[in-house]
Amino acid sequence: MTTKRKKWLLAGCIAVVAAGCWLLLRPTKTGGITLETDTTTRITISNSVTATGTVEPVTEVEVGTQVSGIIDKLYVDYNDVVKAGQLIAEMDKVTLQAELESAQAEEASSKTEYEYQLKNYTRTRTLHEKELVSDAEYDEAFYLYEKARNAYEQAKAAMVKVERNLGYATITSPIDGVVISRAVEEGQTVAAGFETPTLFTIANDLTQMQVVADVDEADIGQVTEGQRVDFTVDAYPDDTFEGVVEQVRLEATTESSVVTYEVVITAHNPDLKLKPGLTANVTIYTLEKENALSVPTRALRFVPDAVLLAELEMTAEAEPSQSEAGTKRTVWVVNGQTLSPRLVTAGAASGDRTEIIDGLSDGDIVAVDMAAAVSAPAPAAAERSPFMPTPPGGNDKKK
Repeated sequence: MTTKRKKWLLAGCIAVVAAGCWLLLRPTKTGGITLETDTTTRITISNSVTATGTVEPVTEVEVGTQVSGIIDKLYVDYNDVVKAGQLIAEMDKVTLQAELESAQAEEASSKTEYEYQLKNYTRTRTLHEKELVSDAEYDEAFYLYEKARNAYEQAKAAMVKVERNLGYATITSPIDGVVISRAVEEGQTVAAGFETPTLFTIANDLTQMQVVADVDEADIGQVTEGQRVDFTVDAYPDDTFEGVVEQVRLEATTESSVVTYEVVITAHNPDLKLKPGLTANVTIYTLEKENALSVPTRALRFVPDAVLLAELEMTAEAEPSQSEAGTKRTVWVVNGQTLSPRLVTAGAASGDRTEIIDGLSDGDIVAVDMAAAVSAPAPAAAERSPFMPTPPGGNDKKK
């Protein structure tokens, strides 16, 4: 075989391979045009904010003492129910009683001195008016009288203080409630200095609790008073508790460069399941709308293509100008073979659907998307090795 013939044979093989590759890899043909539509429906729109908080009593009072001394007797323990004015503890009163007796004696002595100087001053003043005593004697009598009067007033004030301190030794409950903490034992010495020592913590009513939740600064703008709240606690994973936003506190807390705000949530606790200190996982519903008319969010972004509509033998009416639309959005409604633009006011979004406040009615069919449908390429015939056995049902050679 000559060299020239070999070259022609090689070129032919390359052409055959190229033609086969083109047949296998050629682009697919358009199979048709599709217009995706949807119908307006009524849905419930719900947006929420999540946070973590702590369960606390609504009213919690720390009971302390303003005098130093030894705890003589305790009359209540953890979880005891107490009434306002009920005796809950007593301190040793020996020292305070001695101070009271000393103050009483001092008051009596000051009173006696005051009464004597008053009588002396009264006599001296009468004699001075008759010019029977000198001015110096009168001034001295007046001085002694004023001094005794001031000492008597001071003794009476000291008496009030000592009596009040003695009263502080008898500790009573300031409110109706439940003892949730007791910080002392009988015989323990407490010192009332710059800070009043806490003896008991009493919660007013455990059937009414509150959750103090830390809401991130990115979400706090959506939270307002009166919003509905659901929360769970780890102690009862299968139970969901309900509450209401009572207060949004303005003070910010910064920790590790994260800014949060405290939100107070009130919750009923009739079964006393919620205990002070439990961690609550809170969901605050910032938006709730029932029976809201909605369309797919994609319908608000749909723009008809005249060329593709022509393939479907459909037409589109003229789109409103920007001045006509203003802040409203355009939705295309399907009317037979025509797409009609409707100016609508969009509301809140929920998932893949958006609320329509006005501009559409129930049952309206809106255009969502338009695309050309393509057919998949036919699978190439699989090549089989001549050395492999023929599968059952294959084309065997007839004898």
